[in-house]
Amino acid sequence: MALNTYPFWSPRFWHGMRLGDWTRLLWRNRFRINPIRMPMAAIITGCAGFNSVMALIQRGVYGRRIAATEVKEPPVFIIGHWRSGTTYLHELMVRDDRFAFPTTYECFVPHHFLITGRVLPSLVWFLMPPKRPMDNMSAGFQHPQEDEFALCTLGAPTPYLRMAFPNDPPPHNEMLDMEGISSDDLRRFEQAMKYFLQVLTFSKQKRLVLKSPPHTGRIEVLSRLFPGAKFIHIVRDPYALFSSTMRLWKALDPAQAFQIPRHAHLEEYVFTCFERMYRGFERQRSLLDPGQLCDVRYEDLVRDPLGESRLVYEKLDLGDFDAVRPKLEEYVKQQKDYRANQHDLDPELAQQVARRWSDYIEKYGY
Repeated sequence: MALNTYPFWSPRFWHGMRLGDWTRLLWRNRFRINPIRMPMAAIITGCAGFNSVMALIQRGVYGRRIAATEVKEPPVFIIGHWRSGTTYLHELMVRDDRFAFPTTYECFVPHHFLITGRVLPSLVWFLMPPKRPMDNMSAGFQHPQEDEFALCTLGAPTPYLRMAFPNDPPPHNEMLDMEGISSDDLRRFEQAMKYFLQVLTFSKQKRLVLKSPPHTGRIEVLSRLFPGAKFIHIVRDPYALFSSTMRLWKALDPAQAFQIPRHAHLEEYVFTCFERMYRGFERQRSLLDPGQLCDVRYEDLVRDPLGESRLVYEKLDLGDFDAVRPKLEEYVKQQKDYRANQHDLDPELAQQVARRWSDYIEKYGY
């Protein structure tokens, strides 16, 4: 599907917002919606009203039980910069039936998936494009998804709000390293994060495996919220990362935005986000117990997914790897025909990557 023909009726994560959060998003951006995006905004407004009602019903039916739910088993967080292989690693990890994960539907409508999850996805499945707009990976309501989208629809501060109005200064970049964050924003983030993991735990009753690139610079906060949490950090050739991340935003912004993206400062945005994320990560990783975090190279994972997965299980003490090995072998065979996008990088930009991301290049051997 061409990126500029992404149908206006196809699901975006804005469709999961409640009316109050949706109205606040528009108010903060002075309702500057491009006329050709008006149909999408109108649909989202109707969905927001529905979400608000369903959220009240879910709270009335399950609210006390969700609040009483403890996230007893420390969650496993897959972290790393966008396009570093977090999705592939997540797909491998969730082959293990001992783990649970948030689906796209659950991340898009965290307010009410407990009461609508058995019906709505089967009714509107045809609205979801079969492929992600930024690459060739399969998409669908039941596929594993980033919990960052759930935080967004729960009203938490997140850099993903930039996608709504990408021509404006990007909001909440402090959420990439948790430096300079206001006490109110920190409270809202923590409340949304705890609620989402509580409702997932209440629903699935298993240890959770989650992935979200912005969590890379939040590991100190997450380990405080969820004592004993484990982190799998994946790294990738930074030159490929830069090119692929540029493609990511050029794909997601037209699909999600209420403006026509100009991307006038996109290169600088990619550089700055990486630098802020990894300043936070490298500072915070020293605060964790060594048994809480392990590093994985994307290139090694693609070359030997089973061997690298075994190492992760052993380093983080995640259980018997041999119990899940057959399912991983089956998944790897299914993906044998997958072809990643190829990326070319302008020599001047490559020089900037080498200069500005030199610490990452040196530390992780690129």
